[in-house]
Formats: sequence, structure tokens, C-alpha cells
Amino acid sequence: MVAIVLITALIALAFSFTNGMNDAANCIASVIATKALPPKIAVFWAAFWIFMAMFIFDTTVAATMGKGIVAEQCIDVYVILAALLGSVIYIFLCTKLGLPVSASHALVGGLIGPVWFVYGGQYLVTSGILKIIAFIFISPLIGMLMGFVLNCIIMALFHKCKVKTVDKTFRRMQLVSSAAFSLGFGGNDGQKTMGIIAILFATAFASNPDNPLLQFLYGNGAQAAQAAGYAGFYVPMWLKFACYGLIALGTITGGWSVIRTLSEGLSKLFPTQGFCAEASGAITLIMTAVLGIPVSTTHTITGSIIGTGLTRGVKTVKWITAKNIVWAWILTIPAVILVSGTVYLIMVHWFGVPVKAL
Repeated sequence: MVAIVLITALIALAFSFTNGMNDAANCIASVIATKALPPKIAVFWAAFWIFMAMFIFDTTVAATMGKGIVAEQCIDVYVILAALLGSVIYIFLCTKLGLPVSASHALVGGLIGPVWFVYGGQYLVTSGILKIIAFIFISPLIGMLMGFVLNCIIMALFHKCKVKTVDKTFRRMQLVSSAAFSLGFGGNDGQKTMGIIAILFATAFASNPDNPLLQFLYGNGAQAAQAAGYAGFYVPMWLKFACYGLIALGTITGGWSVIRTLSEGLSKLFPTQGFCAEASGAITLIMTAVLGIPVSTTHTITGSIIGTGLTRGVKTVKWITAKNIVWAWILTIPAVILVSGTVYLIMVHWFGVPVKAL
């Protein structure tokens, strides 16, 4: 049993790595498109700030992922294993195809599938799921509106300045905006698998409190936190380092086909627009991370890029590319629900995995 828990945790950590690979584009597409930074330097710059988010944000998003999607009594190692397998398979395929899908929504769908297929819809946390679904539409709209407004303000303030001077200034400013966006990305996406692994170890430790390995990895820290009066969602420090470190490493590795889609496929970006897209996206991500709402960084930056492009007219946005991306968003949760639910049923009926008694 403990061996399966550890294998599942490793798969979850692999998910963090693939999340960083796919969502690397979100952090660096704009700075690459405007040539503010060369690609190799840009990925290291983003990875550094993603990791720094560990020291700034609380684990509110991790708590939502661990407790706010499906009922805790349904969760065991096999449910989480099926959720992760379904999510990793889907994200890997989409990354290869160059589709900037939401890794966070894939994980949400991955959790819903096994519980819904076996235990029923009554064990889904409807309020949490509806909040996440709502932000599929809200976060890109916020990014689009803020990107448009911020770009209009900058155009009004700098319209008398020389184009070369403005471009030079905002290429430098993009170092700040891309760092802020990377912080927001880390504070949101860095916590998603963290919450899943934390609830996995909490469940395993509750069933096997005398196991020395589980005691070392989770129990000692959880008991110490409880003794100190901490009543929040407990995440071990080693797990924070692992999740933030792997998502940063995935960013360095990068999903280059996805980067091309966002940096070239939606709208041609100038330094001012790159700054506006990153700044508006960063504000949205930081706000939702503080509130504990797991939003998609892909959706947010895509909306922001479209918003800045709209300041040059509707025709400057490549709506065919945008349409393809939106369809990928809409299909992600139901597609992964189907994949992860099917994986769990195969595990139960073909491999004799026990279904938890409720």
C-alpha cells in the first residue's frame, strides 16, 4: 500500500513537471515575441520567479485542490492515481500537438472522473467545481479587459514619444511584468499538484499511522503543526520545495510548440503590448492565488494578449487560432473526466483495485 502511495506521489510530481513544460509559454511568450529577452534567458528568468512564489504565497490554492472538488471520504490512492494518469496523458498529447490547454483544469477533470463514475455525482463538491468552471470564462475576460485598458492608457501617455524610445523602455519594463506573471503562475499552478499529494499523504497516514515512512514524510510535520495550533491545510515543506522546483524545471525545459502558438499565433506583439499582457495577467493570477481560486494561467494570458491586440483593431487578432484554443479549453475538463474515469474503471474491474467503502 505504501509503495503505491509513493508511486502515485511520483506521478503527481511528474504532473508538476509537465505542467511547467506546457505552461512555460504563458510566462515567456510575450518577452520572446517582443525580443525583450532571448528564449534561453527568458525560461531561466521565469523559472526563478516561479520558484520564488513558494516564499510569498500561502497554500490556499492547494487547499482548494485537495478538499474543494470531490468529497474527502472518496479519496484514496487509486482515485488519485487514476486522476493523475488521465491528466498526464491528456496534457502530454496536447503539448505534443502544440495546444496550450489548462493543466489545472485537466487535474480538476481527472479528480472528478473516478469519483463521478464510481461513487456518483452526490460526492462532487458542486460549489467548488462551479467556481472553477466560472473562471474558465471570467479569468480570460478579466485579462482581456485589463490588457485593453492598460494598453490604451499607455498609448495615451506616450503617444508623443518616439517609437524607438517607447519600445526600449517597455522592453526593460517587461522584465518586471514577466517576473510578476511568473510569480502569479507559481502561486497558482505550483500549488495544484501540491494539494493532491498532501491529501494523498493525509489519507494514507490516517490509514497507516504507525508506518515509519509515512510518519517521516507527513505525520511528524502534521502533528507538530497541529500541536502549534495550526488549523489550516497542512503541506510538508519538502513537498513545497518539490512541487515548485519541478514546475520551475519544467519551465526551463519548455514546450516550444506551445510557446510559438502564443507568441506568434494570436497577435503580433510590441513591447508595450507585451508589458500590458503580462501585467494584466499577473494581477489576475496574484489576486486569484490569494483568494484560493485555481484558475488557468493559459486562459488568463491568452485573454490578455487578445485584449492588447484589440487596441490595434479587431482584425489584428488571429481569431482562427483563438477559436482553436477556446475549443481546447472547453473540451479539457469533460475529456479528462472521460479518460480518468475510464482508467479508474479499468483499475477496478480488470486489476481488482478495491473501491473505498463509504
